[in-house]
Amino acid sequence: MHTFLNYLVVLAVAALLLGPSLYGVARERRIDRQLRGAAAGRSKARRAQKSSSRSTVPSTATW
Repeated sequence: MHTFLNYLVVLAVAALLLGPSLYGVARERRIDRQLRGAAAGRSKARRAQKSSSRSTVPSTATW
């Protein structure tokens, strides 16, 4: 019975020590995915903007 409790204590201490680190790694990966997605969206928008056949000169018509 004491051996089982010792294992539980070791697992609890390991969880307390590793928990914040694992949470931080998961958070960093999520942020990296968001940054990659934003960069991909931005590059797609630039490609669509460059391939447009419309003129980018503003109209000078006045009313």
